[in-house]
Amino acid sequence: MLTLTPEQSVVAAIALCLAGAPATWLVSRHRAAAGGLALAFTAATAVLVLEAVGKVLGGGAGQPAEFLRLPALGFALRIHVDGLSAWFLLLAAAIAVPAMAYSIPYMRHYPNYSVARYYPFFLLFLAAMYGLVTTTDMMWFFFIFWQMMTLAGYGLIRFENRVPANLRAAWKFLVMMQIACALTMGGAELLAATGAAAGGNALKYDFNAVSSHVPALLQSRPHLAAAAFGLFLAGFGIKLGMWPFGQVWLPDAHPAAPSPVSAMLSGVMIKTGVYGIMRYFLWLVPSDALAAYPMRAWGAVIAGLGTVTLLAGTLQALRQEQTKRLLAFHSIGQVGYILLGIGACLALLPAPTPFGTALATLAFLGALFHTLNHGLFKSLLFLNAGSMLWASGTQDLNKLGGLMRFMPLTAATTLVASFSISGVPLFNGFASKWSLYVATLQAGDAAPYLVFCGVAAILTSVLTLASFIKFSGATLFTRTSPLVLQQARHPQHAPRPDHTPQAATRHETGRPGRLSLEVPWTMQWPQAVLAGACVLLGVAPALGFDAMHRVLAASHTGAGTLLAQTAPVQAGIAKGLNALNGAAWFVPAALLPTLALLLLAAYALSRLGGSARRTDESWYCGYAREADRHRYAAHGFYGEIKRYVRWIGGSPDANPHPRPPPARTRPPDAGAAANLEP
Repeated sequence: MLTLTPEQSVVAAIALCLAGAPATWLVSRHRAAAGGLALAFTAATAVLVLEAVGKVLGGGAGQPAEFLRLPALGFALRIHVDGLSAWFLLLAAAIAVPAMAYSIPYMRHYPNYSVARYYPFFLLFLAAMYGLVTTTDMMWFFFIFWQMMTLAGYGLIRFENRVPANLRAAWKFLVMMQIACALTMGGAELLAATGAAAGGNALKYDFNAVSSHVPALLQSRPHLAAAAFGLFLAGFGIKLGMWPFGQVWLPDAHPAAPSPVSAMLSGVMIKTGVYGIMRYFLWLVPSDALAAYPMRAWGAVIAGLGTVTLLAGTLQALRQEQTKRLLAFHSIGQVGYILLGIGACLALLPAPTPFGTALATLAFLGALFHTLNHGLFKSLLFLNAGSMLWASGTQDLNKLGGLMRFMPLTAATTLVASFSISGVPLFNGFASKWSLYVATLQAGDAAPYLVFCGVAAILTSVLTLASFIKFSGATLFTRTSPLVLQQARHPQHAPRPDHTPQAATRHETGRPGRLSLEVPWTMQWPQAVLAGACVLLGVAPALGFDAMHRVLAASHTGAGTLLAQTAPVQAGIAKGLNALNGAAWFVPAALLPTLALLLLAAYALSRLGGSARRTDESWYCGYAREADRHRYAAHGFYGEIKRYVRWIGGSPDANPHPRPPPARTRPPDAGAAANLEP
């Protein structure tokens, strides 16, 4: 039996994606066959990648493997899967399979658009992300994989290319990604050119070669080194959506793309920017040269930018009235938490006490865990938004309402994702945010400003919860909107792309008088799987912390060496999380039965006295008849808060991508709400 090294497995996965792109293009006339083939290729790459991840996290990292070399250009395809790379490979594989499976039925939204421009680009997009997080070449193959990801992403965002607003969103994405690429490569050139002038290795752009020359550069030309790291921060910051760069491209790109692509953009693609900042700021400088590396200063900068990013993105999200645009701004807000964790790690790591090092490690673990958690719950939310769009034909929160009755599984998974992103205990978002709160609030002696950053992060979680009360309330719980009611009663009369008598029958549940707008089971199971992962990592966060300790153990260069020497969290399924030798505890196994008992007690109190329930008509302030204007829509949430934060930007344009009313043969997913009147 052929046994592959982790590096060979990754190269095989990339090769499969590259082979799958033309294969799906050749059979694209048969949409179902193309989708099934694309899913087969994606699943096969996921198996290879997960095998590589298992070997690295279970047995440690090996040496980089070289597959191609041109020494004259300093050009080599060298792949290395260490612990950090393995974590991001795990994220990519975990999101890609559900997103691709969801895509197959979702492509029915686009009967007039060929899937030849979807599945091949999706596979190239995935191949590029596998390559970016494993290549050791900071110039040539970095450029190749970056451009592959950018051009494939551009094609996916402009998939519905008859909508002018989608073309504009794709161009913004393309321009910003090219600027980011140039900045990052400029930083690599500054460091590599100095090493080459000093008689460096022929492969001057290799990560290890550049790393070996950084100590001398920090000693002799610190300003040049600072410029290089500044370029890295700006370049990768654009990619991950850091303030102020994320506001330029991200809120337009996510709504324009098909919903499974939005899941990949937010869940995986922007995380390559997170990977870059972690790799270059924490792994590039050798551990014996950290004394000359201004970690405190860079930590303050990154933590400050992270705090501004999480506040700005969340406040802008609070103003939105389109499902996917709201989620796009929350992508900005959530990467702010990750940046805060990275910045806190850099700021605390030089602390001369073991407690400071433990805090730095805890902050990094929080950032790393939130990277995975955000990928899971944000991908799920974009699939939820896609299901709502599938059922209603609109992204306008003001035109939705009452979907809980008609889409029970989508509603349940939406609530799981909403609780997760809001940091509600027993869901995965809380476990990672808890680590960040503990690390920042305990950092008063080493870096007092981090306490204020931690308080801002807690406040942002409250604002996030408020935003998702609006999101779930306006879509699921308010009185059923006329549009949703029309779709449920007469789906064949709605401007849907699948306008056939057969399409209407799929809404019947088989129960007399009961209608459903639930998506097909092939779109339900990806949502259920992601929701299950959010619950599992929330109830048993020890699984995540155990994996992250293995990540650090398999990462032996740079600051990773110091981080791996500290274990600030003792984790177990039963005992929960014990951080910093008892300074903070989180025990889901105790919290879960406690909450269950409180709910039972509340129910028992509600039944005391034998009071009977009664239903009566609502009072409409003197109006005799109920009308849609009496329904509590998204626009009515948090009016005063939105008025006072208008200065922060993020316009909640009710129709950011104007277009003519859609014909029945046109797909409704145009990256914005269709102008559908009930």
